[in-house]
Amino acid sequence: MFWYILAGLCAGVCGGMGMGGGTLLIPILTLALGVEQHMAQAMNLLVFIPTAVIALIIHAKNKLLDYKVFFVIIVPAIATAVLTALLVGQIQGKTLRLIFAIFLILVGIFELYKAIKAVIGKKIKKPILKSKSALYPSKNLDSKKYALKQSK
Repeated sequence: MFWYILAGLCAGVCGGMGMGGGTLLIPILTLALGVEQHMAQAMNLLVFIPTAVIALIIHAKNKLLDYKVFFVIIVPAIATAVLTALLVGQIQGKTLRLIFAIFLILVGIFELYKAIKAVIGKKIKKPILKSKSALYPSKNLDSKKYALKQSK
């Protein structure tokens, strides 16, 4: 039971930061606790609902949400979530685990690339997305508190 509580704590930390608790929860459940891949991903969804709602309320209070972008993202996200959920039921656990592992590796490579660029002093000149609202703080926030340090 202790390990499940620890997994929940890790998921809560990631969820609170907006990263999604499944980033850690699914590997902990499958690799450390031996939970089958389909079950781990379903458990992650169940954990995600309350943690996401609480984190969303706090982020909204801190004016970190851009509702114009939200509505553009949510419609295709819901549509693809329905289709993917139906598809996942047809995929074997080993294949699903491989797909999830590839996803985590790609995210890790992308984050490592950004970190290396920042460390060696090169500025990231353009965000991947054209919408600044998803990557930069709202005008309502204290700009000094959230300012990005750029190298000269």
